[in-house]
Amino acid sequence: MTPDSSRPLVDPELAPFLELLPFVELTDEALPAMRERSFPLPFDPALAETVSRTVRAIPGPPGAPDVSVSCYRPKDTEGALPCILHIHGGGFILGSATEMQGPHLALTAALDCAIVSVDYRLAPEAPFLGSVEDCYAALAWLNAHPDLAAVDASRIGVMGESAGGGLAAALALLARDRSEHRLAFQHLIYPMLDDRTSCVGAADLHPFAGEFVWPHANNRFGWRALLGAEPGGDDVSPYAAPARATDLAGLPPTYIATGALDLFVDEDLDYGRRLMRAGVPVEMHVYPGAFHAFDFVPDADVSIRARRDSLASLERCLKGPGGAGASGDSAV
Repeated sequence: MTPDSSRPLVDPELAPFLELLPFVELTDEALPAMRERSFPLPFDPALAETVSRTVRAIPGPPGAPDVSVSCYRPKDTEGALPCILHIHGGGFILGSATEMQGPHLALTAALDCAIVSVDYRLAPEAPFLGSVEDCYAALAWLNAHPDLAAVDASRIGVMGESAGGGLAAALALLARDRSEHRLAFQHLIYPMLDDRTSCVGAADLHPFAGEFVWPHANNRFGWRALLGAEPGGDDVSPYAAPARATDLAGLPPTYIATGALDLFVDEDLDYGRRLMRAGVPVEMHVYPGAFHAFDFVPDADVSIRARRDSLASLERCLKGPGGAGASGDSAV
């Protein structure tokens, strides 16, 4: 890819945001400093008056430490609520549930639902299966103790962005295959699904995707940290890279959104197509001129549309039964 080759394709309202994001190539040496930087998203302080947030330590996977979860619910709502089990992004190596407090407060208030956000163990200190098992432990806790979080166990769905979207998809596969807990939906925002994306040769590279925010080099670093080996091997588990799954039947109704310039656009489109062919209801959106994490830009029209579409889908899913594509149709 030539320098700035996709820059003319960037939505003009998103372009100024790129100037605020100096590129940092992730390395073993740079990772500790990156983790020391906090990126909490801004929010209206008034939301804290209407939404409660409780941090709990719940039992982790067998032989592993407890898992911290942040539990949100509207203060004025009684009874069991539908619940979003949220998994934060960060390339498997960065991020925290606390950084997502602002969006979680707003989403809880807008949807009148509960949100439980998982602080899973990060790679490379906790390689695969550590993070997805932590997320599974949160799902198991919600199903075993719905009274503690005041949630309706029949209406729990999973949501995540980027690596969190990949973990959400992996959790959906794990829940299906273990047959212990049911998910009502999976809501995947530019999910990180396929380790092989970072291994394609120059001739096969998407010529206009992955230039900004999360490029190939950082993607390869994240996958290497999670897998404990170079990505692209023959033995990568679908619970690490959901695109490796050969059978997608029986997964819950799915929402996938991505940007046309996102590194993950091809793997996301392919996953959505395969879900449809497996009989899974799918709603899919691709936003033109949009790079990775574009929806966090507050005032761009394309970001507003993406957040509106996501909110509308979540609202349908949480009302249940059904949710995204409940009629049996798939929207692209």
